Amino acid sequence: MALRDKIRILVVDDMATSRGLITQALDGFGVTNVTTAVDGPSALESLAASPAHLVISDYNMPNMDGLHLLHALRQNAATKGIGFILITGRAEQEIIEHGKKLGMNNCLKKPFEPKQLLQCIEAVVGRL
Repeated sequence: MALRDKIRILVVDDMATSRGLITQALDGFGVTNVTTAVDGPSALESLAASPAHLVISDYNMPNMDGLHLLHALRQNAATKGIGFILITGRAEQEIIEHGKKLGMNNCLKKPFEPKQLLQCIEAVVGRL
């Protein structure tokens, strides 16, 4: 069984269009076990109910930005090992450095092509 058949991914983005583009790309890669959340707090609730192997999160969201979500994940024993990819339109060095300090596994700048998303994911989890 290929990794793409087993991996569970949570996509977190407050914009329905962005969530749709990411989930559509994942479906194109053959990844079908994908859930979504609209913000950090709902992502944490989702992960408590159904763990994931990888979180793909937007940076700029209301209630809790992507780095605050990452910090919350890394502080919890049950979620600290989850892979984390930050997606941002503001790929400023300061954001990236802070993310790395918090334990971010990879980041991707918007806009991106599905191929770039695949490379970003595979750099974290291995070949899909």
